Amino acid sequence: MDMTPPSNRPQPTEGELLPALRAGEEEAFEAFVRRFCDPMYYVARRILRNDEDTRDAVQEAFLSAFRGLDGFDGRSKLSTWVHRIVINAALKKLRAVQRAEQSIEPLLPHFTDGEHHATEPAAWGASVEELTCRAELRALVHRRIDQLPESYRTVILLRDIEGLDTEEAAAMLGTSVLVVKTRLHRARQALRTLLEPDLKGGGHELP
Repeated sequence: MDMTPPSNRPQPTEGELLPALRAGEEEAFEAFVRRFCDPMYYVARRILRNDEDTRDAVQEAFLSAFRGLDGFDGRSKLSTWVHRIVINAALKKLRAVQRAEQSIEPLLPHFTDGEHHATEPAAWGASVEELTCRAELRALVHRRIDQLPESYRTVILLRDIEGLDTEEAAAMLGTSVLVVKTRLHRARQALRTLLEPDLKGGGHELP
């Protein structure tokens, strides 16, 4: 019997973990939970924004993953497969607690009759992903994303934070690719509006 404390044992690779899980090995399930619990929690928490719903979603995601092991074909990494499962679980939970949504219009650019910007926007070439790579801006960006109306917040999270492509995001949200593209464009515009006062007032330059 291996008496090495679990925390000191070498962690199995994804390639080693999958066959052990399918064989029903108890230690493999424990290793699976240790490996993915925190990442799954952080993904679900970004979408759901409260701990109780997040715990429910993560628990459901683990159950879905364990039930679906035989159907996992191995064409993607195990971590990628788990990532998609927890996003689906979080979105399902989000739909169950959906509340009335505010309009995004006040956060979008306004134009004059001559189709010029009513207020000249600051030059800003960085993407959401680039901004969140900067440690001092990451928390600020996430706070402002949380202020977006829900359907726009969810789209920008899936595309720009979780890294899903447009087709994947559309499938998970149960909508069309065109709707995702439109919402993402408007969400990015609104996020820019929310961030400009913070970045200027805090001494940061818009990249």
